Amino acid sequence: DVQLVESGGGSVQAGGSLRLSCTHSGYTSSRHCMAWFRQSPGKEREVVAKSNSDGHTSYADDVRGRATISQDNARNSLTLQMNSLKPEDTAMYYCALTGGYCPSRWTEYSFWGQGTQVTVS
Repeated sequence: DVQLVESGGGSVQAGGSLRLSCTHSGYTSSRHCMAWFRQSPGKEREVVAKSNSDGHTSYADDVRGRATISQDNARNSLTLQMNSLKPEDTAMYYCALTGGYCPSRWTEYSFWGQGTQVTVS
């Protein structure tokens, strides 16, 4: 079974920083995409940042310049460093994994972590 486990969420004041981590196990394909999504109550799950195994990354407009996604294929891990956090960044953050290139919609990702809460006040 493929498993993804996130860590690093918490509560932080506006302007602060957080580093989210995700490790996966059970996935054997070398060509894959990992991404961070977030979801607030009453809103659709939205992409924050994506990283494929070739090293290409992309960011949502509202986090570009404040977020850095990095993937370590040797350690099967994904991190998201977020700086200058805003109250509107408050959400449950999810790590996702799928084969091949990075899809746009969350429904196209095959595997998900349980989520980690980020609260910015």
